[in-house]
Amino acid sequence: MDLEKKFLSGFLDDLNANRVVLPSLPEVAMQVRKIVEDPAVTAAQVERVINTDPALIARMLKVVNSPAYRGTQPIDNLRVAITRLGTEIIRNLVTSQVMQQLYQSQNVSSAVTQHLKALWQHSTQVATLSHVLAKHFTTLRPDHAMLAGLVHDIGMLPVLMRSELHPELLEDTTTLERVMRRLHTLIGTTVLQEWQFPREIVAVAAEHEDITAARAGPVDYVDVVIVANLHSYIGTPHRHGKLDWGTVPAFAKLGMTPEESMQAMEEAKGELREVHALLGT
Repeated sequence: MDLEKKFLSGFLDDLNANRVVLPSLPEVAMQVRKIVEDPAVTAAQVERVINTDPALIARMLKVVNSPAYRGTQPIDNLRVAITRLGTEIIRNLVTSQVMQQLYQSQNVSSAVTQHLKALWQHSTQVATLSHVLAKHFTTLRPDHAMLAGLVHDIGMLPVLMRSELHPELLEDTTTLERVMRRLHTLIGTTVLQEWQFPREIVAVAAEHEDITAARAGPVDYVDVVIVANLHSYIGTPHRHGKLDWGTVPAFAKLGMTPEESMQAMEEAKGELREVHALLGT
């Protein structure tokens, strides 16, 4: 059995037997995501949870004072920041903060670290593009679109961690990338379901590689992330960088041609930089 088949077979066997260690959200993120589901939640309740994590406090204050959210006066009070941002945005920002921590694992080899770093950079780029596309071309929530872009490749994380057990796979970059491509939508769907993410975000992990498939219904977060993903690969040797965009239905669902999307992203360079800064990169 060749290396790829051996790894795939072993991984899927262990997944079916619940032996694959899936990434988990830290307790603070789970608490925030849970309490903001209550429509009666107060800023004081959210503040008590966030106050347990200094990095989250710094992130909230950075975001609320960014060009996208700031008012006439700087905000240095966490409760005021929470009130200004609102619980939905808080929930997604907390998730993005802990996602970054997941991609900065210290207990892996240098080879895996490099892969994780590249994957995080790609995820933040797709998240940024998704936010801007959703804001200007749909009625979808830009912060949800940003979250969808951030987690679209989360299924690659367990595959990379598992590759630590197979040094020969880490040395064969082509085979490793092929394995991640084959597994990540299945694993990503499982991870986001475990994290109790909304169905529309889980669908992004499951379907974002179905680039040329005709999907019924109005524009959704899958369409947004598909277009954002294609933009992220412009000028790269990645297989998506060579795709004929005219075969991608998602552009029409966003109400634009591929050429119009290129122009729009060129005009939005300043906004893209601002949104990217919100992700702490």
